[in-house]
Amino acid sequence: MIAGDDFTAIFAAICHADGLLLGSPVYSADVSAKMKAFLERAAVIVASSPGLLRYKVAAGVTAVRRGGGLSAVDTLNHFFLNKEMIVAGSTYWNMVYGRNIGEVNDDTEGVNNMRNLGRNMAWLLRKLG
Repeated sequence: MIAGDDFTAIFAAICHADGLLLGSPVYSADVSAKMKAFLERAAVIVASSPGLLRYKVAAGVTAVRRGGGLSAVDTLNHFFLNKEMIVAGSTYWNMVYGRNIGEVNDDTEGVNNMRNLGRNMAWLLRKLG
């Protein structure tokens, strides 16, 4: 545990949720350092309690300036799959493009893909619920 952070509360909420949507900006062709730390800390807990996240519906999304988004999506998906989670997909990779705050809203294809991802997650949650 790191004094002053909110990992414990966030992870407890995830354990009680039916679904999980994780998002990260992309730096250096992968998820952010904070997201990577979160995934690794969560992995340690799940390793000591196998099946803790089993059958939860999950998806990962990324915000990308130019490239590296697919590597980041892969990182998130590898976490989900290794924890026996059910990964929801969409019509394309779960990423939006933009450099500055708000620019991702101009990525029409990416935004539409995110909407479809939300619909697909909701459908899966209803079917499994």
